Amino acid sequence: MPVRDRYHQNVKNALIKDGWTITDDPFHLKWGKRDMYVDLGAEKLIAAEKEGQLIAVEIKTFRSVSDMTDLEHALGQYLSYRSVMTRTNPDRVLYLAVRDQVYADVFDEPIAKLLVEDYKVNVVVFNLEQEVIFRWIPWSNTDS
Repeated sequence: MPVRDRYHQNVKNALIKDGWTITDDPFHLKWGKRDMYVDLGAEKLIAAEKEGQLIAVEIKTFRSVSDMTDLEHALGQYLSYRSVMTRTNPDRVLYLAVRDQVYADVFDEPIAKLLVEDYKVNVVVFNLEQEVIFRWIPWSNTDS
């Protein structure tokens, strides 16, 4: 079983406050002989349409001395999980969860915007202290 991220419970609480039901903690992926674990799987029912949305959320803290190293590591993990999920769970959308401060310091920089756009990364921004989802940013909407 993987070690939980420092902000695991905070993001889990924020998703629940946002109306999501946690379905998997962690969300298990398997490809060949390799097991992988995305931090959380969640679903949300849309009452008007009666269709469920399914997501998986990988949480990243960005705590090393280099934001660029953290970004490279986060993207590598995100892309690995997304490749497997595309084949095994195509109805579930993967998000990379980062704190609002990390988003402002790192993801608002041109290099991060370039990588998010090129690799079509979905980002969810959370506020650590209030344990709320601050912003959902699907890859096609990185400028808003």
